[in-house]
Amino acid sequence: MKKVFFILCISAVVTACGGNSSKNTGGSDSTNGANQTAKAANSDADTVVAKTGTEPAGGSAGSSAGEKLIATLDCSTCHKVDTKVIGPAFQDIAKKYDASQANIDMLAKKIISGGSGNWGNIAMTPHPSLPESDAKEIVQYILSLKK
Repeated sequence: MKKVFFILCISAVVTACGGNSSKNTGGSDSTNGANQTAKAANSDADTVVAKTGTEPAGGSAGSSAGEKLIATLDCSTCHKVDTKVIGPAFQDIAKKYDASQANIDMLAKKIISGGSGNWGNIAMTPHPSLPESDAKEIVQYILSLKK
């Protein structure tokens, strides 16, 4: 049973690393599909918008810079706002860390370099091409979700 779980975890990490970068090249990944659905909703009021799971609780999609950055990356593969998937829910991260500059800097570096150990043994995919300023915007958005 442990081997099966380990293989599933590795598969999830490999899938998350599947070449999804911060530059959207018009591929047919799920983030691009969600963005196209949202654009269609803006042009037609009767269209239903598919939720990606990165929307803030009770807020509107695309309401902050960090949230918009998350939508362009592979974050929603492993994280949702209020539900643990592979990684912790964004709200759980916000509960664990206060919004101090030291935590914002540390978590931004963690997004860029990846790693494991704080939330279990499954490693977070590194995002080495993500600018530190963008990573800090993402962290500030996540920490704003504290309940």
